[in-house]
Amino acid sequence: MTTHRTPAAAGLALVPPVLAAWLSIFRDCFTAPVWKHVLVLVAGAVLAPRKRTVSAALRVMGLVARPGFARYHEVLSRARWDARAVARKLLVQVLDVFLPTGEVVIGIDDTIERRWGARIKARGIYRDPVRSSHGHFVKASGLRWLSLMVVVPIPWAGRRWALPFLTVLAPSERWSDARGRRHKKLTDWARQAILQAKRWLARRRVIIVADSSFAALELIAAVRQHVCLVTRLRLDANLFAPAPARRAGQRGRLRRKGARLPKLAAVLADPKTVWSSITLPEWYGGQPRTLEIISGTAVWYHSGLPPAPIRWVLARDPTGKLAAQAFLATDLETTPAEILGWFVSRWRMETTFQEVRAHLGVETQRQWSDLAIARTTPALLGLFSLVTVWMHGLIETRGATIRPRTAGWYGKPGLTFSDAIATVRRVLWYPPDLCPPHLWMSRHDAETIEIPAGLLRRITETLCYAA
Repeated sequence: MTTHRTPAAAGLALVPPVLAAWLSIFRDCFTAPVWKHVLVLVAGAVLAPRKRTVSAALRVMGLVARPGFARYHEVLSRARWDARAVARKLLVQVLDVFLPTGEVVIGIDDTIERRWGARIKARGIYRDPVRSSHGHFVKASGLRWLSLMVVVPIPWAGRRWALPFLTVLAPSERWSDARGRRHKKLTDWARQAILQAKRWLARRRVIIVADSSFAALELIAAVRQHVCLVTRLRLDANLFAPAPARRAGQRGRLRRKGARLPKLAAVLADPKTVWSSITLPEWYGGQPRTLEIISGTAVWYHSGLPPAPIRWVLARDPTGKLAAQAFLATDLETTPAEILGWFVSRWRMETTFQEVRAHLGVETQRQWSDLAIARTTPALLGLFSLVTVWMHGLIETRGATIRPRTAGWYGKPGLTFSDAIATVRRVLWYPPDLCPPHLWMSRHDAETIEIPAGLLRRITETLCYAA
């Protein structure tokens, strides 16, 4: 990548030093020329209020009249840098800040980025999980992304968040056929991503939490020796007792399963089933929930596929408001409370997908290059995690001075991601070396502060075109 000193230097001068310090952990993943442009793009992506295009980032940074703007586009479409190395450093940073020890819970799920256009080759037609229901099927045209998010407690939010660190594109079958390649199913991508995450966390116990899309015997067989996989289980799954011990001198091939066990649907309907009551401290919506459960171990088996020893949990709502559900874990020593608690934490991923669309402009990108498409959405998802880490650092230094945005008609007890990105934006707009640190807080006196004219123009233009 050719170095253009004047445009890069002009953009770098607009980047607050605090942002360069925040991003210093990723410095060795980029060459010096690319790094200067990366700082500008990250600052612009945080400050831009609507679309997260490269042009929007340059506008909010005040670089619309500067030459060499194509170099910023090439950071995504042409420049050589290792996105996997960036993902690993992001995971390490998140865990160092929020979960330095103990087991690591990682959620895995796919989402559809709605994109159209003949030049977006990897797109396909998929079921829209947001607008579809059990009785209504809605299709969506777009790109399918598989995202891994580490679920960690956020002290200042009072709950757990799912922070993305690795996101990969799962191209459509049409894309694979057009290039003469073997099509990789979503479970194939999941297997590679899970094993990659485990290699990065070789000394930590890893629990992978997934929805029913990943309840596949092939996936379980590939990852069970490395991680504990928790997912849904069909009520009509074929469950068997473990294979009996082989007798001395017995001939023939090894048995893979024992006697057939009743299906969980039959266990649910049987009036003789003995249920146990359990109260989970956190259910969907963050409220406690009392459930009736029954659990056991079995071998999940289907002809032609590897058998999977599992611990299953069947849960039902005593009030009858919720449908009965079954779950499985590949670690037979886990307890039903652990399995249910881990699975409920997966819902934080849905919140993250909604937040990145609302506050970080996912689905507003306009890249057509295959490489730029493969990099931009993972970068925006990773930015969600970075903003959360930066907010945590600001909380530790400024403490109670950072409060949630409230109004007379809306009381919000805790901080949310909208408060986090707003706080980070204030720091980037008014860095301490430019203006006093209390400028962004409410003032009760008539003291005035001088703002550089260039900064005032950038803020004014951003506000005028915010909607």
